[in-house]
Amino acid sequence: MKPRYLIKFFAWVGITATEILQEFGGFIVTFMQGMVALFTPPTRVRLIFKQMEFIGVNSTFIIMLTGIFTGAVLALQSGKAFRLFNAEGVTGAVVALSLLRELGPVMTALMVAARCGSAMAAEIGTMRVTQQIDALETMAVDPVSYLISPRIVASFVMVPLLSVVFNIVGIFGSYVIGIGLLEINEATFFDKIEAYVKSEDLWNGVVKAACFGIILAVIGCRKGFLTEGGAEGVGKATTQAVVIASVTILVSDYFLTALMF
Repeated sequence: MKPRYLIKFFAWVGITATEILQEFGGFIVTFMQGMVALFTPPTRVRLIFKQMEFIGVNSTFIIMLTGIFTGAVLALQSGKAFRLFNAEGVTGAVVALSLLRELGPVMTALMVAARCGSAMAAEIGTMRVTQQIDALETMAVDPVSYLISPRIVASFVMVPLLSVVFNIVGIFGSYVIGIGLLEINEATFFDKIEAYVKSEDLWNGVVKAACFGIILAVIGCRKGFLTEGGAEGVGKATTQAVVIASVTILVSDYFLTALMF
């Protein structure tokens, strides 16, 4: 490799690393600003409940639909594999552990990021490019308290609850396939779940989902808050919010798993 190409390569690495650190620092600043605004009067309870409805209640159907088919596919695949070793009785326990520890919080967060994180970026980004945020500041309304804090709190509360719903319907889906299609003994199915699944598995998944909820809300709000360039800028901000939130959720899942298990 010629020296000038080597210099360009290291320059690209340095610039990329700097941009990543700047983005990470920006997300931390946005989160801290949202937390400070949350405990600064006035407390916008109505806006928090409105966002909880949007993020939680309105996402329930898609979470249930995704969860039941995820559990069904896991049971179908793992049940047939375990049958090769005459161990199909552990199918229920394997599916339950997979959902509680990993797939429940991760899949829930990815679905909420796609549905709600994009909406956060689009809504706030539209307000930015149409100068509605400037109007809030002119009226002495803190835009962070009005727009960001309620969304962070709502995501923090509702994503874990949606994850629990995902787990329940996922296990139900695995039960239907395991008992009805794979003809696994029902008593064995539930006995193995009771024997191998612990309460810590559920709580660790809930903690993960809460962290993922904060991540997707902060990223969506920040990308919308910094939008510029009209309609094209709103589209870019929305796309970036979903992509960055999804990648960050998957990366942070590894570190949270390493700390918990």
